[in-house]
Amino acid sequence: MKISKHGFIPTVLIALAWCTSSASAQTPRWSEQKANTWYAQQPWLVGSNYIPKSAINDLEMWQEPTFDPAQIEQELTWAEAMGMNTMRVFLHDLLWQQDAAGFQKRVDRFLTIASRHHIRPMLVLFDSCRDPSPHLGPQHPPIPGVHNSGWVQSPGAAALADPSQYPRLKTYVLGVVGAFANDDRILAWDIWNEPGGVSSETYPKEELKEKDKVARVTNLLPQAFEWARQANPTQPLTSGVWDVDTSSDGRALGEIQQIQVRESDIVTFHNYDWPESFKKEVAWLKQKYNRPVICTEYMARSEGSTFDTVLPIAKQERVGAINWGFVAGKTQTYLPWDSWRRPYVEDQPSIWFHEVLRSDGTPYRQAEVDLIRQLTAKQ
Repeated sequence: MKISKHGFIPTVLIALAWCTSSASAQTPRWSEQKANTWYAQQPWLVGSNYIPKSAINDLEMWQEPTFDPAQIEQELTWAEAMGMNTMRVFLHDLLWQQDAAGFQKRVDRFLTIASRHHIRPMLVLFDSCRDPSPHLGPQHPPIPGVHNSGWVQSPGAAALADPSQYPRLKTYVLGVVGAFANDDRILAWDIWNEPGGVSSETYPKEELKEKDKVARVTNLLPQAFEWARQANPTQPLTSGVWDVDTSSDGRALGEIQQIQVRESDIVTFHNYDWPESFKKEVAWLKQKYNRPVICTEYMARSEGSTFDTVLPIAKQERVGAINWGFVAGKTQTYLPWDSWRRPYVEDQPSIWFHEVLRSDGTPYRQAEVDLIRQLTAKQ
């Protein structure tokens, strides 16, 4: 079978290769020097957490019946036009279980589209946020007036609570990372989004108890990093810390956060606070870890995190900046977090929470798009 210049290899061949080379050493964590040398070769990274407007979650984005390359092409054309050069994109373990070869082909097609628009995405493998009961097949429609009402965890609560499913999760990580381990169209691998996050307020019946979930993620997270390294990727690995208390010297980092920074080649973080908080956290992370720093989630207008205040700081500090949300669509993340308690059905919020563009591609705020173009020198 044909192997492309980007290393697209049939899944069966990858599996055979692992069986015959199981004794080979895995890639070690990058040294500070290697990480900083890699980052020096990158442009200033600017982009969004991306999902097409036609998808409510990563399952709907990637499953064959709802995968929409034409929509992706159009939306990444808009992103390129404003100077964005990366996107953070979520995958899901159930997609590999459902149709490994087909999923791999669709990821390859997505990367081809992204590369055509000079965008190198960061791919996310696992996620602890929102619905703990993901399922394959058709996804439910958006709940009217509610922020991110169909987002799903990976692995779901049932899989996370069942160690007998961990070999399946390992196969997923080895499979997807191994398939694209030498693919220069990928910027980095984000192993786990907000690991240990608990959605008991919004999904009280389905979510694991906090203590149990944290314990299971604490055990599984370093294994997930190890699995990814066994695939010997040329791209860096990371997992973004969140809710960091920079007022301490780091002793306040929880056990999961310590695992994240200990295992990551490059340091990534989330900050939805005021620009003063953003700047302080950047300085703290740079000083403490001496590694490249990228913000993989920011920009919540009503929380004080905006393009016009945060993005200039990110450029000055040469910190990558990936905001949440690109085009308004089925995720409805232009609605604020409090919509889970008070859905915006009759009245719309006075200000959008996330998102850069309306569903037709026009800017929510022209000044924001102008600023992004200016700072990325995309005139």
